[in-house]
Amino acid sequence: MCGIVGYVGKKQAKEILLEGLKRLEYRGYDSAGIAVIDGNELKVIKAVGRISNLAKKLDKSFDGNIGISHTRWATHGESTVTNAHPHFSQDKKIALVHNGIIENYQELKSELLAAGHKFLSQTDTEVLAHLIGEVYEGDLLGAVGKALKRVRGAYGIAVISQDEPDRIIAARMGSPLILGVGRGENFIASDVSAFLGHTKQVVYLNDGEIVDVRSDSFDIYNLDNQKLECDVCEVNWTLEESEKGGYEHFMLKEIMEQPEVIKNSILGRIILDEGDVKLGGLEEIKDRLSKVERIIIVACGTARLAALIGEYMLEEYAGIPVEVEFASEFRYRSPIIDSNTAVFAISQSGETVDTLAALRESKKKGAITLGIVNVVGSTIARDTDAGVYNHAGPEIAVASTKAFTSQLAVLTLITVMLGRQRQMSNIQGHKILSELMKLPEKVAEILKQTDKIHALAKKYKNYYNFLYLGRKYCFPLAEEGALKLKEISYIHAEGYASGEMKHGPIALIDEKFPTFAIIPNDSVYEKGVSNIEEIKARNGKIIAITNKDCREVARIADDVIYIPETIEMLTPLLAVAPLQLFAYYVAVEKGLDVDKPRNLAKSVTVE
Repeated sequence: MCGIVGYVGKKQAKEILLEGLKRLEYRGYDSAGIAVIDGNELKVIKAVGRISNLAKKLDKSFDGNIGISHTRWATHGESTVTNAHPHFSQDKKIALVHNGIIENYQELKSELLAAGHKFLSQTDTEVLAHLIGEVYEGDLLGAVGKALKRVRGAYGIAVISQDEPDRIIAARMGSPLILGVGRGENFIASDVSAFLGHTKQVVYLNDGEIVDVRSDSFDIYNLDNQKLECDVCEVNWTLEESEKGGYEHFMLKEIMEQPEVIKNSILGRIILDEGDVKLGGLEEIKDRLSKVERIIIVACGTARLAALIGEYMLEEYAGIPVEVEFASEFRYRSPIIDSNTAVFAISQSGETVDTLAALRESKKKGAITLGIVNVVGSTIARDTDAGVYNHAGPEIAVASTKAFTSQLAVLTLITVMLGRQRQMSNIQGHKILSELMKLPEKVAEILKQTDKIHALAKKYKNYYNFLYLGRKYCFPLAEEGALKLKEISYIHAEGYASGEMKHGPIALIDEKFPTFAIIPNDSVYEKGVSNIEEIKARNGKIIAITNKDCREVARIADDVIYIPETIEMLTPLLAVAPLQLFAYYVAVEKGLDVDKPRNLAKSVTVE
């Protein structure tokens, strides 16, 4: 949540900061602000709403070679100029931007109020700014470290002081923050896309680290002011990859990229002759994984729905008991975990705070921890014992599409690897992998139906409720289809296991309550047909996703989208594309902001 960009160098900071904020607008859009130091004067401009509103306020007099900026996703206080970042110390000499939540801010605020401080906003961030100002004694690095020792919660911060106009102090704890290393200039941001047009050299900060950033140098410390060593990495994707590439929206671009995404997710990992896979990130712990007796997958949102499909895969083909947990609930239970348990954390960003917390709880209990993440160098990637990268490329739209598909591809590879360690034969592994390799072409075939799916979106855009149904592998997919419609079109939709439909939801069915049914030609095909017969008998409208030979479905449904056939476990990688396109085109037809749906943010880094 929220986006941070900082710059120190020889160029005008405002243009670089504004450019970075535009690239991070997917992280927050309630309000935005920029602070720069011009000589010894600290200047700030804030605006409510989109970055474009802030841009209109900037003028030629807003100069400075150092600055910090922020785009906000509200956690404390409404969307107002006063609550927008940056926030200031009591004497207005120190400015701070912050991503995260200070859990003990009320306690700190009461203490500062008693000392005579006056607060203007409703935010926890302003309290931290005042606290840093309260302990400041001429050294910003020391003041930030001293203040953060009193803080409980999550933060990614960048701080500047008009008394020290040549440095930015930044720190992280549970919220992503990355240093961009340039020539004669350096950057701070919560996502590399903010500065990728200027440098590809980065340092991923770890929790509890503070970085002192100047135009020609940087130093990293812990909270005890001990200097630390760090590795400078090179980002392996380009700025162009994060651009729209001629598409109207990032979401559509990312849906259309899915054939290539599947190729990239499996590239170099399949040993077809042996019916096996080689996952470099798991090689060092492969022997330990062969002894695993139980798998727990922790995830949130769309990643959790991918995990549910993975649960079917792993239990059916690897023969390992699997549990999929809401990461947000996991650490508040007392999960039974031992050294024979493997805990997988799935997260597109690799920064999802609930998933990260569940992962750390699992490590404490002695589990093998593994990550399935898309962002190289992210916190989950670094905190797990081992893991697999998705290789999906940057996903900018808030609603996840291609990351979901890549997660399913990776889960398929992991299933084959673990299955081949156990009872899966060469022939079975070969069959699964052969079909997986055919999927990019089959997905491309489905994506040629955009006009047809767009027409269906026009037909159904004015309905207020939808039921999504699926069985077995397609049950979590029904939930994902419903989630996509909710996320970007704001239409109420529920995903259900088809067999559960009779146990309550069928009471809702009438001619004003359409059903989206996923009924491929699989082991539960006949049961799926029976379910839509029951809906049709109650005058419910039906959109179905099925295969061309499934004539019973075509006879019953009002509208049909056909997908190619594949083996049952891989059907979700094909059937998801029509669900994504339908949600996308409904939102477009309703005139909504597809890439930045209201109240949502791409990377959820607060509880």
